[in-house]
Amino acid sequence: MSAPGAAPAAIPGKIVGTEIGAVSTSLDARWLMAYSAALGLDDPRYYDTANGSGPAAHPLFPVCYEWPAVQALRARTIHETLLKLAVHSTHHVVIHRPPTAHDRLLTRAQVTEVRPTRTGTLYVARFSTVDRNGRPVTTTEYGSVFRGVETDGQTRLVVEPLVRPLPPTSPGTRWSEPVNVASWAAHVYSECARIWNPIHTDLAVAREAGLSAPILHGSATLALAVSQVIRRDLDGDPTRVREVAARLTGMVSMPSTITVRGLTRAGDVIGFDAVDARGEPVLSDGVICA
Repeated sequence: MSAPGAAPAAIPGKIVGTEIGAVSTSLDARWLMAYSAALGLDDPRYYDTANGSGPAAHPLFPVCYEWPAVQALRARTIHETLLKLAVHSTHHVVIHRPPTAHDRLLTRAQVTEVRPTRTGTLYVARFSTVDRNGRPVTTTEYGSVFRGVETDGQTRLVVEPLVRPLPPTSPGTRWSEPVNVASWAAHVYSECARIWNPIHTDLAVAREAGLSAPILHGSATLALAVSQVIRRDLDGDPTRVREVAARLTGMVSMPSTITVRGLTRAGDVIGFDAVDARGEPVLSDGVICA
């Protein structure tokens, strides 16, 4: 699919079901700590190398070891001229057990859905990660919208669904917290996460993709919001998070300020969202299960 030439007019539905074999990734304390530092976290649990299992992994850290599988799957299914048009739109991760600095992980990826949206084509993939003994570590469904790109139909793979948790229905706001996003935030996040996507750091590429300037990674926006929920509702303990799901509904420019809002909590299910300085949503329907 990534051979050079003119870009195709549409993303074909027939790519649904395409999968790649296991991608191996070795973790280390340096990577875990760097990711937390990129988010501006100062809780010592994220940097405790004296702990037998190493520094605590942020609940969004799985995006780091999933990224090579993201690239491999897209290279097999999406024409290279379309890759810069992808914007992170949905995310749902189930943490079977937190990854540690000593892990060697294997990640398999598969396209599970392609369908048209108001702004382009939604492309959903599932990433299943196990440890060296074959035990599940994380399972993620990652949705991207390819802006301005059509598809020839709506196709969904018949697989056991990853049931998305629903946030509590009451719309009440319990707390809000402003989060500053620096002009260089995406550069730091790219290097610390080891997720290199030029629409986040390269002005020329961002403009080629139809953006006025680089935007913050969707995973960074979600991670910043989750960090505030952990701090405000989970006593700062990232290991309590078992599941995170959200829709990424707006682009975050740099520099800017977003406001994370803690919504209704029902036991171990916590609702949250985030808005920009104009009050427009950048993250919606957020839910954490602890």
